[in-house]
Amino acid sequence: MDYQVTWSPEAVEDIEEIARYIEKDSPSYAQAVIEQIIDASRQLNQLPLRGRVVPELEDEAYRELFIYSYRLIYRVKDKQVIILAIIHGRRLLEKVEGRLLEN
Repeated sequence: MDYQVTWSPEAVEDIEEIARYIEKDSPSYAQAVIEQIIDASRQLNQLPLRGRVVPELEDEAYRELFIYSYRLIYRVKDKQVIILAIIHGRRLLEKVEGRLLEN
């Protein structure tokens, strides 16, 4: 049985912000990055545990995939995958850690 993949409102805001930022320099690169992030999220319905455990959280439920220089952070619970955040790899997780644990 497939897992249901949903996006938190904050993660949607993250991806929109990333697209706007990259589009300033290259609309085609922005489109490629966003498509890769969305494709990776869709694959989680079949392979939810494919991402590594988020090292800063040390909780098996919180996982991440790297797409280009971005971290797609999600939580697996029951038969659901919730996309919690998309952050740049150089950004400190503690800036968004509170919202990760709320969801």
